[in-house]
Amino acid sequence: MLETVFCRTPALADVTTHYCPGCTHGVIHRLVAEVVDELGLRERTIGIAPVGCSVLAYNYFTTDFQEASHGRAPAVATGVKRARPDLIVFSYQGDGDLASIGMGEIVHCANRGEKITVIFVNNAIYGMTGGQMAPTTMPGQIATTCPLGRDVELAGYPIRVAELLSTLRTPAFIARASVHTPLYTVKAKEMIRRAFRHQADNRCFSLVEVLSTCPTNWGLPPAEATSWLEENMLPYYPLGIFKEPGGEDRAPSPLGEKR
Repeated sequence: MLETVFCRTPALADVTTHYCPGCTHGVIHRLVAEVVDELGLRERTIGIAPVGCSVLAYNYFTTDFQEASHGRAPAVATGVKRARPDLIVFSYQGDGDLASIGMGEIVHCANRGEKITVIFVNNAIYGMTGGQMAPTTMPGQIATTCPLGRDVELAGYPIRVAELLSTLRTPAFIARASVHTPLYTVKAKEMIRRAFRHQADNRCFSLVEVLSTCPTNWGLPPAEATSWLEENMLPYYPLGIFKEPGGEDRAPSPLGEKR
């Protein structure tokens, strides 16, 4: 008799993905759904979908969802949470959505200490609109709007969102994870769990930045894309916990473990 050892978690809808082969949005969706189910939060969770590759995020979760204008997910999440503080509210945003047009929204949302959870997917490029340079694009990285590579003399350096938000005085949980290998994916789930737990306990604003691959717009096969992320993004975007409520702000340690 066969025994089921791995199945779809209830918060994840049984639908066919629209994401490109090798894209790790699906992995991150799975982690969020598993955490919501394991913490028993599904029946009172509302997600906020952005504009970008994950604009159709509402198709992949069985929780309630609200669509937001480009960059405005934190504002919509704030409205929902203030109207219904008993709900668990999370936004799911890419780097173009959150760190470009939505930069003002996320900074002020975090500074106000809105008790929401933000899942911020950083794949260092604009995905859905054709591979343009994003605020997180690496120095020298080729994109459709910088075919010779990002020139920091013209465009500045990539924005480190986790480090930026961790400088705010308001208590928060700020972390950065990655899903390019199974080991890092396990650590990412733990950080996402902690972020949702802080909201469930009505403690603080929380944001988990997740490094993700974009093989299509990077022009790489999926396996090479994971290697590119490790070699190029990890040195610039260190993983770990940057800020915790009630604790001192600190630089991250490897894989987010306390020193």
